[in-house]
Amino acid sequence: MTTFAPGTFTPAPGRGSLGRMLFVHARTEAVLTLRNGEQILLTVIIPLALLIALSVMSVIPMPEPRVGSATARIFALAIISSAFTGQAIALGFDRRYGVLKRLSASALPRWLLVAGRVCGALVVVAIQIALLAVTALVLGWDVRVSGLPWVVLLIVLGTLTFGALGVLLGGALRAEIVLALANIIWFVLLMVGGVALSVPVGFVHLLPSAALAEALETAVVHGTAPGAGPVAVLVAWGVVAGALATRTTRLT
Repeated sequence: MTTFAPGTFTPAPGRGSLGRMLFVHARTEAVLTLRNGEQILLTVIIPLALLIALSVMSVIPMPEPRVGSATARIFALAIISSAFTGQAIALGFDRRYGVLKRLSASALPRWLLVAGRVCGALVVVAIQIALLAVTALVLGWDVRVSGLPWVVLLIVLGTLTFGALGVLLGGALRAEIVLALANIIWFVLLMVGGVALSVPVGFVHLLPSAALAEALETAVVHGTAPGAGPVAVLVAWGVVAGALATRTTRLT
């Protein structure tokens, strides 16, 4: 007969460790995103299709080596898709259906709610980048090993910046408005925001999309550190968006 030590089945009420709560929350956010068909279309299928099109078709002008330049730009698009558009829409509808209000009444601190979303977005972005990198290698991408550490740092910085922008948009407006605006902004950034096309207009380089695409192109194609300008633009947008989001984000 099996015996158990005294107190084995005694309830131990209290919240879990912060690390455990962060892990579970981030895993939940990532799984919910990956289970959503519309999110898969936005975060995986469209970037993969654009990567193949930009690499093999010469309709859109692209600096040489073409595959490397296309890879860097689609990396940037993948980050924007998940960290900004996906997060903004998800947050908007979570507010609409009272998810945030219920979570705020749990043991999760408010900062952990945001951190969990960002970490979940990082997981999704990592999966995106892995799929895109494999596809790029098949298409003939010449990997610059010296630039890989910078690519990783830029992916993290870009996710944090666009994640803050996503929270700013999704946390302040009605879900229907967020849905429309997030998709419109995604398309505008893709076409004239320095992602798919290099737009020779001064102010475009001040956009976070153009800064991320330019910095990633330097690291992916040339294998060197990005310039201080694009990094400063990303940091500035992230800090301002984060500061505004803490003041404007509503639970309902």
